[in-house]
Amino acid sequence: MRKSGVCGPHDIRYQYRRVAIPSVARRQCTFDDRLICDAKMRSSWDTWQPLPVLPGGDTQCRQAISPKFHIRSSLACLSLKAKSHEARPDDRSFGAVPFSHLAAEREEAKAVLSLFMRKQGYNSTVTSRIVKKSELFIDHLTSKLQSFYKSWYLVGRELSTIEIRNVLIPYLESLREENGDLLIDAVESFPNPAGIEKSIPTPPPTAISSLEKKERAVARVCQSDADGLRPANVAYLMDLGMELDQIKGIARRFPAFAYYTLDRKIKPLVEFLLDLGIDRSDIPTILHKRPQLCGISLDENLKPTMAFLETYGVDKTRWAKVICRFPAILTYSRQKVKASVDFLCEIGVSEKNIGKILTRCPHITSYSVDEKLRPTADYFRSTGIDPASLVHRCPQTFGLSVDLNLRPVNEFFLEIGYSVDDMATMVSRYGALYTFSLQRNIVPKWEYFLAMDYPRSELVKFPHYFGYSLNERIKPRYGMMKESNVRLILNQMLSTSNCDFEKIVERKMSKLSSSPSSV
Repeated sequence: MRKSGVCGPHDIRYQYRRVAIPSVARRQCTFDDRLICDAKMRSSWDTWQPLPVLPGGDTQCRQAISPKFHIRSSLACLSLKAKSHEARPDDRSFGAVPFSHLAAEREEAKAVLSLFMRKQGYNSTVTSRIVKKSELFIDHLTSKLQSFYKSWYLVGRELSTIEIRNVLIPYLESLREENGDLLIDAVESFPNPAGIEKSIPTPPPTAISSLEKKERAVARVCQSDADGLRPANVAYLMDLGMELDQIKGIARRFPAFAYYTLDRKIKPLVEFLLDLGIDRSDIPTILHKRPQLCGISLDENLKPTMAFLETYGVDKTRWAKVICRFPAILTYSRQKVKASVDFLCEIGVSEKNIGKILTRCPHITSYSVDEKLRPTADYFRSTGIDPASLVHRCPQTFGLSVDLNLRPVNEFFLEIGYSVDDMATMVSRYGALYTFSLQRNIVPKWEYFLAMDYPRSELVKFPHYFGYSLNERIKPRYGMMKESNVRLILNQMLSTSNCDFEKIVERKMSKLSSSPSSV
């Protein structure tokens, strides 16, 4: 016997066979109308196989997330509760799931959605706006995880980043194929269909605002038990040297951090960082910069990411310094890192130097290729500067603004009489020239340079002059040189150590005193 019809309070369509099953059991079985579930009941009843009909025939999603649950006849095991598009956004399928898990998985779902949108070509600003306007859709993604990993949730198992992506990425790809150019509308308008004006839902009593989540996270790290003891994860972090205010700041900025367990999340990461040679005193700074590291699987994400970066020449013996400088590099996708590497190859950087750049300045992977790196390289070419040579000498220069940093410095030197070729020579010798403040650094030192009565060509030969302290190096050295009545080139005056500088001055004075002209 084969029968089709409408089942459940949310008009979810099913095809099912042999429905000789007690009505009380059927009432306890409702399914997310987008979830593919093949539930098999084996008992004295006939076998029942509910199969939801997918809108649009979403075969890719069917293949990607089709779990099978073998459920026995006991009604206690028949607690499959799910949401349809018309269910409350905060309706949870598994009430026994700890709130800490839900909060962490929700943040992971937001991260996956953000990553997916960036892969579609949207910039970080647009992606951030989409995520902020898609609270209901993010709740929907969280319910996907709960439905797919039901058995794991019931035993309190936390999901890894890879496990979360394996479910959500195929689902998002299926939505992209189904909605095409209306993908953003479908995400932001959820649960309304794309292209229809979004209704303003009435927040359910259990809905939690972003501000409330931050307040709950802060309250969690501040709480104490009857004996006045802090939560285990907070006590461990404070033992590492973190202040409570610092932990509260992290929880406010990244609420999921407050719910990371000590033994499964925080402690394994800390021990891994210590094994790499990172000093214990640097751990608080790393966690403050990138608390998301605690939520990433070591074996499935961090270690493979490090191995991937090593294929591009990152020095494996210097991971401690790389992570201290920029821990976020371990949270970037391979596509993002590859895009940065491809750009470096595009402008002519050798494979050997790419590894050196990533080791010395991992921040370069954080810059958008189309919005930052390529326009900066084009500007340098227009001024006669080789971008490949400059990024090797001073990669942080590519993080500066063309309009606020680079162009004003060039215009200043051109206005005071230096040529375009002079600027190209100065920058090729000292790429960090652009990193100094024009008003607070370059202009005061230029004015003092004029008072020293050196030829202008000295700055072309030794642009490093702008990298020395005016009050602690330049003025004292020049004053000593004048008092001794000797003359040194700019390089000799500034680049030598104090001991060598005194020896050079004494030697010059001896030559002057022994020369016939001094008699």
